[in-house]
Amino acid sequence: MTEQIEYSDGIIANAEHNRFGLISVILLIVGCLGGITVGLGAIDNLFALSMVVITTMVTLSLLLAVAPMKYIFTAAIVALSVDAILLAYYMFIQ
Repeated sequence: MTEQIEYSDGIIANAEHNRFGLISVILLIVGCLGGITVGLGAIDNLFALSMVVITTMVTLSLLLAVAPMKYIFTAAIVALSVDAILLAYYMFIQ
């Protein structure tokens, strides 16, 4: 018998099943947003640059190490949050 996946289970519940598709999306979004954040001004500030690089590289290292998806999601959310905060700062305040 084949097991049917319900649509109500969500992405996180089926993350291990959809691993390769999610990895490509996370890689694209985290990598591009980190590059945009650095390009818009984080390169001038050592602390901001360190925050972007560390969070992005942790996410990419977890992807490369084939870590459990819950760790990858956590690292990606932290990286995207840091990027979004710094991006908003450099776009609207400076």
